[in-house]
Amino acid sequence: MKKIAFLAKTMILAAAVALTSCGGSQAPQTVVANDSNAVAVQTINIRYIDGDSIAASYNLAKDFKEASIRTMSKLENAQRAKAAEIQKFGAQVEEKVRSNGYLSEASYKADVEKFNKMQSDAQAYLAALERNAQEEIVRQQLQLNDSIESFIKDYNAIHGYDAILFKNAGVFFNPALDITGEVIEGLNARYNKVK
Repeated sequence: MKKIAFLAKTMILAAAVALTSCGGSQAPQTVVANDSNAVAVQTINIRYIDGDSIAASYNLAKDFKEASIRTMSKLENAQRAKAAEIQKFGAQVEEKVRSNGYLSEASYKADVEKFNKMQSDAQAYLAALERNAQEEIVRQQLQLNDSIESFIKDYNAIHGYDAILFKNAGVFFNPALDITGEVIEGLNARYNKVK
């Protein structure tokens, strides 16, 4: 008889939880935990943020995106400049060969060695530029993540949520639980642009 009464209480609590969670209210989610003799009700207060919206609207993220675009543009310009320089010298060597401009085999070999060295130096230079660009992008991403995480901790210290999730961590979240706008506003208010 006690088991039937216990099961009935548990089912009534579960039904109440289902009705409040389906009703679209902003109340924290209720979780029913039971042991052999008692039913405990615990509320979980969860919110979520949209990472894509933060990346698109947070001024630090926008500044880092612009800096990354400039860095990649500089890298592409350097690649074009080195390629043009090497191609120009290669064309000069070919022209000298066609016009019998080399007076000795040694001068031809010297130009070929110079051409090969230009290619290897350019590859090393461009590889270093690319490595530096990638390292800078990684540093920026870490700084961006740290900034957002730090703000979220401070924000949550005021609001006291049990969890703040990224929207892409789940399939569906009630839109009423979205705090992305507040977070973006707070992040931008706290951000001091550094030249």
